[in-house]
Amino acid sequence: MTENPIVDSNEAMLQIGKDIWWLLLIRGIFAVLFGIVALVWPGVTVWAMVVVFGVYAIVDGLVEVVRSIQARKIVTGWVWWLIGGIVSVAAGVVAFAWPEVTVLVAVYVIGFWAILVGILEIMGSFKVKSVGGQWVWLLVAGILAVLFGLLLVIFPVEGVSSLVWLVGFFAIIFGIVFVAGAFQLRSAAKRAGVV
Repeated sequence: MTENPIVDSNEAMLQIGKDIWWLLLIRGIFAVLFGIVALVWPGVTVWAMVVVFGVYAIVDGLVEVVRSIQARKIVTGWVWWLIGGIVSVAAGVVAFAWPEVTVLVAVYVIGFWAILVGILEIMGSFKVKSVGGQWVWLLVAGILAVLFGLLLVIFPVEGVSSLVWLVGFFAIIFGIVFVAGAFQLRSAAKRAGVV
């Protein structure tokens, strides 16, 4: 009698959850901190906002790359996490490469980054769902990222303070979703006796 691949895959996802839940937690914490910094200093200059975004995108991308490398032997869709991490790091590098960027360019860079990362998160969530893993928070984060990116690209804001407030609120919501997802993943692994 063969073993059920969904059960095996779910166990594999729980094992990954045990190993990487803290990476999701760090990603969420950095997003919340980024959002708070953006909201606490609403009069920030474009350059400072781009620097804060650049740092966040690079840290977020590196965490995503580490997560993908740790999961590569267990999850076949790990490459989507790797691509998402590379996109985030590239967006951060672009932000640093254009330090005197205008508000409009900053809006588009952040908007396209959010759309790409959101699409990759959504695709990753369906892959996680197909193997019976905890996928809902990843899907919610992806949808929020795409909506946020579309909002920025379709309706680019005129002033820095509008951009700062919009980015700040998005980052806090995105971060809370990832923190909640991290604890949900850890709890599932704990209930299964993996942790």
